[in-house]
Amino acid sequence: MFEMIVRWYKRRFSDPHAVSLVAILLFGFVTIYFFGHLIAPLLVAIVLAYLLEWPVNRLSKLGIPRIVNVVIIVALFIGLMLLAFFGLVPTIWKQVASLLNDLPSMYTMFQRYIASLPERYPDFANVQIIEVIMNNAQSKILGMGDALLRGSMTSLLSIATLAVYLVLVPLLIFFLLKDKSELMCILSGVLPKNRKLATKVWDEMHTQISNYIRGKVVEIVIVGVATYVVFAVLGLRYPVLLAVAVGFSVLIPYIGAVAVTVPVALVALFQWGLEPQFYWLMIAYGIVQMLDGNVLVPVLFSEAVNLHPVAIIVAVLVFGGLWGFWGVFFAIPLATLVKAVWNALPSSDANVEEVQE
Repeated sequence: MFEMIVRWYKRRFSDPHAVSLVAILLFGFVTIYFFGHLIAPLLVAIVLAYLLEWPVNRLSKLGIPRIVNVVIIVALFIGLMLLAFFGLVPTIWKQVASLLNDLPSMYTMFQRYIASLPERYPDFANVQIIEVIMNNAQSKILGMGDALLRGSMTSLLSIATLAVYLVLVPLLIFFLLKDKSELMCILSGVLPKNRKLATKVWDEMHTQISNYIRGKVVEIVIVGVATYVVFAVLGLRYPVLLAVAVGFSVLIPYIGAVAVTVPVALVALFQWGLEPQFYWLMIAYGIVQMLDGNVLVPVLFSEAVNLHPVAIIVAVLVFGGLWGFWGVFFAIPLATLVKAVWNALPSSDANVEEVQE
């Protein structure tokens, strides 16, 4: 057993370039895992800089100086974010308040429906089991109320953190875009010299990460707008709130679509019951989800989604557990990175002999 492990180690890590690659990855993992909360504004700025690098490069091809392009793109980005913030947040807040006001009546309707089950289906519904279910549901709702109250007590801290982000992140984005070449040179001087494999993996992942971030943003906007149109045309309550939830649900592959369907179906059910409007809404919503999964995702992520669905779900669970939101957001690129690193490491005795020679 020990000899087998030694042989595997020699095949994979006899090359100094492979050792450098693994060292760089371990350093990055440890830094983000233990200090991610401290450098969170920098990580957010890096992600947004990846998003804005594409329009900056497009303008540079027209002969415009890079500093001018960076100023224009960052200013447009901040303007769009402010417009979205002041345009969407008040509407979402009003619909959240309306939903909270309607929750008691929704719960009453649900309670009446559950209580009527023994009369409708005496052979299947047990009164005692239904009472236990209702008591558990009531205790859960009370627990949610307490959690909301505790969350409101910490809202001031969240507002302060958001204010810091609103100041630091645009500044970091500006300097990351403006001084990209200088920063890359500094980073290159810090990294180990034997980094041929690391450079190979970086070249492979750099384009994929950039395309993935840009594609995710486009997917969120398209899915959110499409579902809002469906909800508004069919007259569903809280259309903006639910459309935003559906749009952001695409961040979690497979799981997000299933999870967000539950509140959409519940709101439609409480609004219309099992009437034709409910079925029309669910059919239209299912068509949007089908077009997203079968048309939009393959077009936007033709290279990044070359992974088995089981691998993607495992990546969401593992990286989401490690890094929360950002782990979920980058689950597919991180899974692709693991695959690229594994393929880049030497794997045969022939490679070992070539390195020794």
